[in-house]
Amino acid sequence: MTMFSELGALIVRIVLGVTFLLHGLQKFQSGIDKAAGFFQSVGLPGFLAYAVGGIELIGGICMILGLGVRVFGALFSIIMLGAILTVKMSQGFIGGYEFDLALFAMSLHLLISGNRVLAVDSLFRRRSAEGASA
Repeated sequence: MTMFSELGALIVRIVLGVTFLLHGLQKFQSGIDKAAGFFQSVGLPGFLAYAVGGIELIGGICMILGLGVRVFGALFSIIMLGAILTVKMSQGFIGGYEFDLALFAMSLHLLISGNRVLAVDSLFRRRSAEGASA
């Protein structure tokens, strides 16, 4: 990737991380049981709210730090695809799934391309490359 591409991916990574972090935090602060009830009301198992909230919270922090960018990009993609298909699609594009689709696209981008600028992941790559050359 070129440096401009990496900087663009850094912006996407930070915005995506903050967005998921705050959504996960909101689920726990307002009562994860409420989120579990909502999941059940749309036909999903309530325990998924705990998994989704945890992935959003921990994944948001990791995404901001650049730790496991591709892994959390995959997990975020699955969450957003699930949200679109189970809840948002019936609401239409505007006022429905447009935000979720944008988050899905951002997550998919980071899953495919990753991001190494100001990322903890890049520290591990350097160490493993140094170990291999020794």
